[in-house]
Amino acid sequence: MAQVGDPYVWAAAGPDAFDCSGLVQYAYAAAGIDLPHSSRMQSTMGTPVSRSALQPGDLLFFYSPVSHVGIYIGNGQMVHASTAGVPVRTAAIDSMGSYTGARRIA
Repeated sequence: MAQVGDPYVWAAAGPDAFDCSGLVQYAYAAAGIDLPHSSRMQSTMGTPVSRSALQPGDLLFFYSPVSHVGIYIGNGQMVHASTAGVPVRTAAIDSMGSYTGARRIA
């Protein structure tokens, strides 16, 4: 959440700018967990989680093939780096459209 407001930059992984998978990689690295800088690769890690069982910290994936990832923060909300010109922000899961699933890494 400390990165909310930081700019979106394609292929960036912090500490001052992020793309979607770079934000996830940076957040998990702070917890000592190494993840690749690719939403598609991140979508194959950990264990699948149903939408009804989401917990804060679960990764949310969008589109087919997967090309976007966010971090669930509770109450149907996520934090993510969505697109150029839009800073890291919180948003409803359904605001992205094309939700394809979730994974629990830790």
